[in-house]
Amino acid sequence: MEFEKIKDLMKDLDKSNLMDFELRLNDGFYLRMNKYNSPSSPKENNIQITENISIPQSPNTTQNIDKIEENEKPQNNKETEGNLVLSPIVGTFYSSSSPSKPAYVKVGDKVKAGDVLCIIEAMKVMNEITCQYSGEIVEILVENEDMVEYNQPLFRIV
Repeated sequence: MEFEKIKDLMKDLDKSNLMDFELRLNDGFYLRMNKYNSPSSPKENNIQITENISIPQSPNTTQNIDKIEENEKPQNNKETEGNLVLSPIVGTFYSSSSPSKPAYVKVGDKVKAGDVLCIIEAMKVMNEITCQYSGEIVEILVENEDMVEYNQPLFRIV
């Protein structure tokens, strides 16, 4: 998606009563913008943009639009290869549905979009986290029963 179109969407969101906006395109482009905890200036709204490319991730992938530049694209190396599955909520990570059951996935497993990867418990509700990508689990970035934050990387899939 072109940068100018993103800026136009930000201005439209700022003028509207919407607090949160999410856009997913068939080519893998994903854009999320919100007005939580931000001034009413469109260039200060929080956004998250991902595509099916290798991108470096930090625990908080929400970025300010002014910081997105072409030269920030990652180099192809092992650490940034593949797609990250991020936690959609804050809670406790569980690798299986119960302590006596095997983990949903382990390193080396082949997965496809829609497969259950783990459970995150939040407020006594068990939330199944499904895969957005097809590929192979190359890294599990959290341990069973770890507390996870919103947008924290959980899995790397190649």
